[in-house]
Amino acid sequence: MRIRHSTGGVRKQRGRWIGMWYADGQRKSKVVGSIRDMTKSKAREEVAKIIAGERAKREMNRAWKFGEFVEHVYFPYYSRKWKDSTRENNVNRITVHLVQPFRDRELSGFRRDELQDLLDVKAKKDELSFSVVDHLRWDMKQIFDMAVAEGQIERNPALLLFTPREAKRPVHRAMTIKEVQICFGALDLRERLIAKLAILAGMRPGEIFALTWGRLTATHADIRQRVYRRKIDTPKTDNSTRQAALSEGLLAEIETWRMMAVETSDDAWVFPSERMTPLSKDNCWRREMFPALNAVGLGWANFLVMRRTHATLMKALGADGKLVADQLGHSLDVSQNVYTQSPVESRLVIVNQLEKSLRVM
Repeated sequence: MRIRHSTGGVRKQRGRWIGMWYADGQRKSKVVGSIRDMTKSKAREEVAKIIAGERAKREMNRAWKFGEFVEHVYFPYYSRKWKDSTRENNVNRITVHLVQPFRDRELSGFRRDELQDLLDVKAKKDELSFSVVDHLRWDMKQIFDMAVAEGQIERNPALLLFTPREAKRPVHRAMTIKEVQICFGALDLRERLIAKLAILAGMRPGEIFALTWGRLTATHADIRQRVYRRKIDTPKTDNSTRQAALSEGLLAEIETWRMMAVETSDDAWVFPSERMTPLSKDNCWRREMFPALNAVGLGWANFLVMRRTHATLMKALGADGKLVADQLGHSLDVSQNVYTQSPVESRLVIVNQLEKSLRVM
């Protein structure tokens, strides 16, 4: 009988199925069952399982290179928990900054100081932002944590890494009340309503452009989805799935916009494109909002600035931190968010107070 080298083979011997295969150039065999209790096909399946198990063990016991470990072990596993947007960003960042320089290095050959040197270079010479360098620090820790868990290395060389002080920290700007008033005055109806949802209601752009009419109520926006790079997705985090309170004046403008809408069914987009798909955030900003805001000196006031402005002005008004966190879909700390929730009615008071402080007409 001819032995199958890929899946192994079986033969009969004294009423038993004997499995046979080659491993590392050596012929191996094992009793897999009795002929009376097992068919030949089943015996072959058992041999195939044995071979697969040995191959998997050899794979994990071999000296992995950094690049192949990241691409064949780390990425496949963690991609199962990452959202599409997170996966795209993480894979690109790790591939460019870690896999490319370290692809052919053995996992066991890394030392703490050289990894810290890499972060220093990224912060100083390459002038990456604090956020990117800090993400790289965490990426290396997680990759080597997994290598420890898989038995590839004994200790994690990235455990004590720190983000260099030289890493550029961004200037987190927020608009003043006067600048918010100028912003609203510079925009047309649709773009002004979008800006107000970001500034007065603290909504993310992906949440704004994913709004359907059925998700808008007399008091709040029911945020259950977002649009990211033209794909409809779930909100960014668990806290992001929420009811964002809407101020009275904002609700009035929403009704004005509803009367002008082509389609107002529950599933229709509040801000549709000409093709009746969700309006593109990038197109809206580049073609409509940026030119208008740039003309009045507010070209820097993008969607991130608008949300930051909401938080900044709410704090200035003395709003409770938990109310603001719930409105934005952020987290203060685990205990507060697990055991305490603020109702929409509580936040209606403060968003109306914010709107009145801006004297929105």
